[in-house]
Amino acid sequence: MQALTPADLQAIDSETAFEKAVFHTFQYQYEHCDVYRSYCDLINRNPSSVNCLKKLPYLPVSLFKSRSVITGNEPIQTVFRSSGTTASTPAQHFVSDLNLYEWSFRKAFANDYGAIEDFVVLALLPSYLERQDASLVYMVSDMIAKSGKKESGFYLNEWEALAEQLQHLEAQGQKTLLIGVSFALLDFGSRFPQQLHHTTVMETGGMKGRKKELVRSELHRELQKTFGTSSIHSEYGMTEMLSQAYAQKEGLFSAPSWMDISIRDTTDPFYNLALGQIGGINVIDLANQNSCAFLATQDLGKKHDNKRFEVLGRFDTAEIRGCNLMAGDASQS
Repeated sequence: MQALTPADLQAIDSETAFEKAVFHTFQYQYEHCDVYRSYCDLINRNPSSVNCLKKLPYLPVSLFKSRSVITGNEPIQTVFRSSGTTASTPAQHFVSDLNLYEWSFRKAFANDYGAIEDFVVLALLPSYLERQDASLVYMVSDMIAKSGKKESGFYLNEWEALAEQLQHLEAQGQKTLLIGVSFALLDFGSRFPQQLHHTTVMETGGMKGRKKELVRSELHRELQKTFGTSSIHSEYGMTEMLSQAYAQKEGLFSAPSWMDISIRDTTDPFYNLALGQIGGINVIDLANQNSCAFLATQDLGKKHDNKRFEVLGRFDTAEIRGCNLMAGDASQS
């Protein structure tokens, strides 16, 4: 049994095709990922007992902090790490096939926004640029290069230059993507408010202790006023995933065909909730062929129909106790 390829993921065009790819990946990773198999055995889930999506076991993402979650024995091409804090251990995602990551983020963006070559890409990612191992910087670097526009680039603290560049592009009517972490967009906007008519403003989340955490609706209202836009776009991704979902308005994300989410009960991680109910987000990311495609995140959200979902916040320490206990047990196996 082999890992799925970009061509295999590209061919997913129905729920039936998605489920077939999911069960192929589950069996492949159970057989070839030591950490995932140990976790599945701990909770008594294996390919012979998992016969529907509701029974899939999701690996707590906290294990990416303490274990090397690797499927197969291909050489590791790079390691992406989360930012973490001085008091926490960063998550590590060992990637043995960067082609899958590149295919996934290029295809997902093109599906929702069209050709990246149509955009000037301006990136405001200060907390990520300070590190060399952030998957978000890898993705945005590729977008900047693929845009083919000389104006595209990263901005660290050059806010005045960024403001001038935006004004210049707006005057030209140039389609532009301004992508940034929440706190940086807020800081920049407070200093240089503008009326943007040809620019898509996209937040990637993340206050990282720099500002009081805002719920997404508050954040978007503030940014809409600052930039004079009718909507703020959002990107949903994480170090432990190789795929992204995008929300073009009101924080309602759409997952690409090779990705889906489900919602688990906050007190019983093995119980799936119905559409519209709030709980923990479980992710199926089939681009994670060489790590683990089935992730129990620490995000709270709710699912709608047609693979659409909302992200409403994160668990606090008490709420994730159940997952922490499981992760602790699995790490000992």
